[in-house]
Amino acid sequence: MTKFNTDGSVVITGASTGIGRACALHMDALGWRVFAGIRKDSDAASLRSDASARLVPVYLDVTDARSITGVVDAVSNSVGASGLSGLVNNAGIPYGGPVEYLALDKVRHLYEVNFFGVIAVTQAFLPLVRRAHGRIVNMSSVGGMVSAPFVSPYASSKFALEALSDSLRMELHPWHIEVSSIQPGAIDTPIWDKAANVVQDIATGAPQQGLDLYGSAIHGIQGRFVRHGISTDAVATAVAHALTSSHPRTRYPIGSEGAIVSIFRWLPDRIRDRIMLSQLPKWGLF
Repeated sequence: MTKFNTDGSVVITGASTGIGRACALHMDALGWRVFAGIRKDSDAASLRSDASARLVPVYLDVTDARSITGVVDAVSNSVGASGLSGLVNNAGIPYGGPVEYLALDKVRHLYEVNFFGVIAVTQAFLPLVRRAHGRIVNMSSVGGMVSAPFVSPYASSKFALEALSDSLRMELHPWHIEVSSIQPGAIDTPIWDKAANVVQDIATGAPQQGLDLYGSAIHGIQGRFVRHGISTDAVATAVAHALTSSHPRTRYPIGSEGAIVSIFRWLPDRIRDRIMLSQLPKWGLF
């Protein structure tokens, strides 16, 4: 049974758009004091226009130590001895392509946001979370359970996040701090627009040899990166459950893809490979 806390405080990273914004507004509507991590003035104004006066936009770059420290100080001054009831590590970016032609600087930046940023933010806020015996929620993906061709940077960062969540959950057990992983499938958010741009960059920026080798497959997946899937409300509801339930789950697969992948990952590797490859145009030696 879920019992909602009406006076908790939560920090949510990456709350400008999509899932993070939906989570911020949902927790605000439940009566929580939300510190919503944003990057632009327009995002702050947009959130304020749709939320109560409790919601506080905070300028937070998860890759910048000074930015994180500044937000921790502001939140600490606000919550005082009550501490922080929840931390939602939601900030994330997409990037992909054939491993043979990945730009390592872009892979490193993705990891700075999707993985190292989570560690940095968690380390910084954990004393406040411990003070309140709060919860930590990490925004993973179905890609954190099963990878697919051309998404190795994004998927591997989510695999790493799953491992981090498991270790952290056990490490924080003595303080009764729950750690949950949210695993959305296809969600209707602007990240699909970003993913489409990434695929287009790969298609136009790869060397001719790369296009000769992988071009048909790359173009074949472009049509998949369109806005589709279930509403962000489903993710926000799962995050609320993870933050407030007396029995939060360790993992929350969201949508039909989440349920399918939960089973799919247990298939033998070769069978899983064949199913994955069957969804792509034939190219190269396949």
